[in-house]
Amino acid sequence: MFRRFLVYAVAAAAVLTLSPSHSSGASKEILELQRDVATLQDMVKAMQRQQDEKFSALTVLVQQSLNAANEASRSVAVIQSGFQQSLRDQESKVVTPVVGLSSRMDQMSTDLRTVQQAVSDLTGMISSLKSQLTDLNNAVKVLQTPPAPPPGTTTTTPGGTPGGAPEGPPPISSTQLYQNAVSDRLGGKFDLALQEFSDYLRWYGNTDMAPNAQFYIASIHASQGDYDNAVREYDMVIDKYPDNNKIPDAMFGKGQALIKIGRRTDAGQEFRDLIKRFPRSDLSNKACDQLKSMGLGCAVPRAGVAPRGGTRKK
Repeated sequence: MFRRFLVYAVAAAAVLTLSPSHSSGASKEILELQRDVATLQDMVKAMQRQQDEKFSALTVLVQQSLNAANEASRSVAVIQSGFQQSLRDQESKVVTPVVGLSSRMDQMSTDLRTVQQAVSDLTGMISSLKSQLTDLNNAVKVLQTPPAPPPGTTTTTPGGTPGGAPEGPPPISSTQLYQNAVSDRLGGKFDLALQEFSDYLRWYGNTDMAPNAQFYIASIHASQGDYDNAVREYDMVIDKYPDNNKIPDAMFGKGQALIKIGRRTDAGQEFRDLIKRFPRSDLSNKACDQLKSMGLGCAVPRAGVAPRGGTRKK
């Protein structure tokens, strides 16, 4: 805008200068106009310099900003690269060992299942071998048994009562007979199970499962309400098989049967004997609860097991 005004002023001054008719007053005006034009020219030049300086400064600032942005971009790229490298290092240090450990654990689990299966198969083979040995032992006993008496004579049962069937070889293996008896008991066929457990004791009374068979005979009598026979059969478990693991159950069952037939004093003594002999057994706590329900005192020992033995009430 100033340049346009300056052009107009210069043009006017030139017109006045070249005009053929001009007075002294006009000359003065021309001189003043020339001074004004010179002043304007100086002002325009000063403004031009200021604009040039500001533009140069602005250019420098813009360049510095661009340099700073580029530097920041490079720094971010370096940080990102370092972070990615750190992630890759962590992955190689952590993920790879974890994957290897998982594979080893899977292999160990497979090996353990194989070992468990082998142990299970071995246990089955041992049980089968034990059953075969028992059957062989019974067969040997049968071979050693004297010949059957002539017809018309009577024989004696294992309990000593005459009129029983003559002894002969077992018609079934010990394992099958025991499994049949347990299955019939669980199925509610108590009379049949009672006969099968009795046959088991008659033929296989010296096996490891004999105490269990004796215990189940007692528990069947108790479930049928025949508590007198239940007490007698529980005593057979306790006295005839003193080292079997059914003794605590037999003592507790006997105590409950004694309560049913009104022998509360004997029942309390039975529960106390159970607590004294097997203080760490879960049945000791149940026996203690039975004593409390009967209005009797109870204190379960915290440590130690009293030696077995002593006089028992039948």
